[in-house]
Amino acid sequence: MESANQDINLNSPNKGLLADAMTDVPVDNAARGAAPEGLTLAEEEELRAELAKVEEEIGTLRQVLAAKERHCGELKRKLGLTPLDGLRQNLSKSWHDVQVSNAYVKTSEKLGEWNDKVTQSDLYLSASSTLEDWNEKLTQSEAYKKTQETLSQAGQKTSAALSNVGSVISRKLGDMRNSATFKSFEDRVGTIKSRVVGSRENSTDGLHSPSGAGDKTPQDNAPF
Repeated sequence: MESANQDINLNSPNKGLLADAMTDVPVDNAARGAAPEGLTLAEEEELRAELAKVEEEIGTLRQVLAAKERHCGELKRKLGLTPLDGLRQNLSKSWHDVQVSNAYVKTSEKLGEWNDKVTQSDLYLSASSTLEDWNEKLTQSEAYKKTQETLSQAGQKTSAALSNVGSVISRKLGDMRNSATFKSFEDRVGTIKSRVVGSRENSTDGLHSPSGAGDKTPQDNAPF
């Protein structure tokens, strides 16, 4: 018992002897467990071999699929396709698949049949006829006609009032421009402008002719 504990101890120099001894022990069918009910040992071995083969094929297919997905991502990146474009294409394809599916087609046919039955039913026809009668009576009633005439007259009066306001404003502006006060103000502005322009011209002439600048008296440079 002590020797076994010493072999299991990780600090023991003989720590690998027990594991090597255990790997050398052959595993017989009895240690692996009895075959399932209804299967012989040969059938069990055959099924296990087939299972291992299928699992290996699944692993290979996963590796191939991962490589294909990487290649697909590289192609999309080179083409400038974003994940949003891929999502849009997937949604469009999914919607197309839904539209061509048997469930969608059957549902559309059922809805069409129900619509035909509803629109052709006596209750629907009676309700439609009643609504048409009410609409005709309403449009031909005196209250409706008076309301329509009132709204029409109100619109015409509003347009006329706006037109009159525009005419009054234009006339007032014309009267103001023709008034004596406005003309006097306009004349004063013109006089001040001409004097300022003349003063600038005199100053410019004085700068271009130095000899004549000393001959001019201070009174000639007065702005007003």
